[in-house]
Amino acid sequence: MQARRSATGFHRPRAARGARGAESGVAVDTLFYDGRCPLCMREVALLRRLARPTLAFQDIHGARDAALPSREALLQSLHLRRAGGEMVVGLAANVAMWQHTRFGLLWRVLLLPGIRALTVPLYNYWARRRYSRLYGCVLREDAP
Repeated sequence: MQARRSATGFHRPRAARGARGAESGVAVDTLFYDGRCPLCMREVALLRRLARPTLAFQDIHGARDAALPSREALLQSLHLRRAGGEMVVGLAANVAMWQHTRFGLLWRVLLLPGIRALTVPLYNYWARRRYSRLYGCVLREDAP
C-alpha cells in the first residue's frame, strides 16, 4: 500500500481513497453532490483531501439508486445519507459532511438554535439561487 502526503500534511494510504471503508466494514456516510457545479466540485475536492474514510462521494448525475429522492430534489439541496440509511438534507447535510473532517466542530456552530434561525433560511435561499442559475429553473419559495 503506497502512502502519499495530503494537503494537510497527513499521510493517507492510497487504498483508503477508493471504496471508502467498504473493505474494512467501517460505516460510511454518502454525500450526493452536483458534479456539474464548479463550486460544488471545488468543495468536494477539498473534502476528499480532508475527510476521513467514513465519507463516500456520489455524483448525482451518476446515481442509480431507486431509493434516492428524484434527481431534481437531489440537485435542489445537498443530501447526505447516513450509514444507517437516514437522509440528511440542506444545511444539516453540509454540517454533517464536515463532521468527517477535523473542522467538524466549527461547522456545528451553524446549527445552534439562535444562529440556525439565520443560517437555514440563508442556505435555502442560496440553494434555490444556485439551482436556478445552473439549471434555468426558478423554485417556489415553499420548495425544499
